[in-house]
Amino acid sequence: MPAMLSFFASSYSYFSPSIFRAIPPSPYKPSSLYRVHRFLVPNSTTLTKTLPITITARNFRFPSPRSSPISMSVFQLMDVIRMSPPTWESSLLSNLLIFAIGSPLLVAGLSLSGIVSAFLLGTLTWRAFGTSGFILVATYFVIGTAVTKLKIAQKEAEGVAEKRRGRRGPSSVVGSSAAGLVCALLSIYGIGGVHFLKFWNLGFVSSFCTKLSDTASSEIGKAYGKTTYLATNLKIVPRGTEGAVSVEGTVSGVCAATILAAVSYFLGEIDVRAAIICVIASQIANFGESLIGASLQEKEGFLWLNNDVVNVINISIGCVLAILMQHLVEKI
Repeated sequence: MPAMLSFFASSYSYFSPSIFRAIPPSPYKPSSLYRVHRFLVPNSTTLTKTLPITITARNFRFPSPRSSPISMSVFQLMDVIRMSPPTWESSLLSNLLIFAIGSPLLVAGLSLSGIVSAFLLGTLTWRAFGTSGFILVATYFVIGTAVTKLKIAQKEAEGVAEKRRGRRGPSSVVGSSAAGLVCALLSIYGIGGVHFLKFWNLGFVSSFCTKLSDTASSEIGKAYGKTTYLATNLKIVPRGTEGAVSVEGTVSGVCAATILAAVSYFLGEIDVRAAIICVIASQIANFGESLIGASLQEKEGFLWLNNDVVNVINISIGCVLAILMQHLVEKI
């Protein structure tokens, strides 16, 4: 390398002696352990002066991306967030970061107390199922919020819209995720051993497929359903009646469950067979919820059976049913 540099320097001096001048001797005495490379650097303006530069292995260093205290703090934070398997610390920091970035969307779909509840849900989900589980819940939230906002003015005029213009509170968050939270806790503490981890994972996915299917069928049915029927006797009833179903809403519910199951499949949470099981279980659970709503909800003696309680029953049926179906399939 030094010989090549000397050759190029001498060649430039031969062809353009007025541009380059001789290299002055270096005041540094290179150690036998380090090589010294000296370069000619033409002046960018006149090209009549040169600056000798001495670079040694000792004094030449590339700048480190973690050289400043702020950079070191950022990289340490990112290292914690990327921990695999997730820890409580990484789950908490990840949710803080994501909730700060996504706060405008959260405010549109949740009340303040609902955001706090969702933060606890997100932290527990990240701890149990990592990034893929969190993305699944985030997908559920985005789609669920979008369908709830559909024709919100029309729904309000008809008296069938969700309270607070569709912004969910803590009772709704817990009612929509209770079964998933139970599966997350069972997974975190390894209940049942390694063999049961896949069942808790499947139950988690199925519970959110069930709830998203229920939300989509209800909200799209209230917005676009032309004819709604009571689930118990197929009597035509007004849109928004508890236990009522419509073709538009039912098709939307199947599509929503299929989309969320597909997302879970592509994230590597479940396989194709489990995804199909989640869709089937969600539809059975939703039909059961319609029967409960039509026959018991708002009836004398069952005033405690409000929407949040029915939601817990609904997603629990979808969760347990998916686990049982998976267990039976494996036995065949």
